[in-house]
Amino acid sequence: MSRRRKVHEASYKARVALEALKERETMGQLAKRFGVHPTQIHQWKRKLLEDAGELFERNNGSKRAEAFETTELYEQIGRLKMELDWLKKKAAQFGE
Repeated sequence: MSRRRKVHEASYKARVALEALKERETMGQLAKRFGVHPTQIHQWKRKLLEDAGELFERNNGSKRAEAFETTELYEQIGRLKMELDWLKKKAAQFGE
């Protein structure tokens, strides 16, 4: 019988890593409190420290803008498809 791996959200990992950075509790206490192995907390803490600089780069804003533009384009495609379907129906009614 195999165990399923727990999948933690990024916000949960960040919260645990931030608590580890504060060093108010030992790793054992944090592990017990959050239900995560101490080694995992060390890995999340290390990842947070390594990637913290990327949060303040200007490139992240452009990635968000690209994602926003992409969703706008998909919405526009949807609207145009609906208009095309409507026009096809109306054209079929006049063609009869």
